[in-house]
Amino acid sequence: MKQPYYDLNTYFRKKFGCRVQKITVDAGMTCPNRDGTLSKEGCIFCNDRGSGTGAFQMGLSITEQLMRGKETLSKRYKANKFIAYFQSFTNTYAPLATLKSHYDEALAVENIVGLSIGTRPDCVTTPILDLLQSYAESRLVWLEYGLQSTHNKTLQSINRGHDFSAFCKAVENTRHRGIQICAHVILGLPGETRADMLETARRVGELHIDGIKLHLLYVVKGTRLASLYEQGHYQCLDQDEYVAIVCRFLELLPPSVVIQRLTGDPHREELVAPAWALKKSDTLNLIREYMAKTDSYQGKTLVEAPI
Repeated sequence: MKQPYYDLNTYFRKKFGCRVQKITVDAGMTCPNRDGTLSKEGCIFCNDRGSGTGAFQMGLSITEQLMRGKETLSKRYKANKFIAYFQSFTNTYAPLATLKSHYDEALAVENIVGLSIGTRPDCVTTPILDLLQSYAESRLVWLEYGLQSTHNKTLQSINRGHDFSAFCKAVENTRHRGIQICAHVILGLPGETRADMLETARRVGELHIDGIKLHLLYVVKGTRLASLYEQGHYQCLDQDEYVAIVCRFLELLPPSVVIQRLTGDPHREELVAPAWALKKSDTLNLIREYMAKTDSYQGKTLVEAPI
């Protein structure tokens, strides 16, 4: 059966002619939304691990993390090319020399063919973009901007610390540098309706970005969202709701946008709710089944009146 959306594996095979896997790297970074520059509380859904592996605190260097990742993923997926994915916290939030040292170390590891760098739209300067552009001349470089929502009211309520215009400006500054742009969007944010989420799809699709990651908002321990959930002030999306919204979201995105992720990967020991978030394979299968049943596919309804 033909894939109803442009997935990351297809993109990598087109570009490299083989299986390519991303290896998560924890470089011990922080975030202006946690170190006091913007706030000390962080986003309401983020705990003090910042969605990372904790590898830096265990004393593992970037090289060691990549070597371990290569060994595991080459056995599991028969991959022999890899992307170093700087994931935890804000991976452009450091002095330029520090960033260059981190990126250079990653690219020096054998069979690392590119970088994927998770960051915030308010944490990428012209010198940083110049550095990434220099890598992009010979390597694949993805810059992953955490957006979460295009609605400023939502961004304020989750203590994001930037607005939608900051994302638009970052995209514009990154464009035409040979750097691939990926947006992170969270579905199920407090106060957002289905229409709000699909409006985000429309707005992001109009920006001509290269890729997107969709995440379910799940509740993890040690966050303000966990407190809201326990007090009865937040309710998670159920699995069927999430599947239906994702499929409609994909219909509103241009077919050229690489769908890098359709749901997240919570740490089992940290997850509070919903329990179904741990069943990633089930969720992905349900999305494909729903799209097949409804004749849905990426880009199907780019211009449509009511949502």
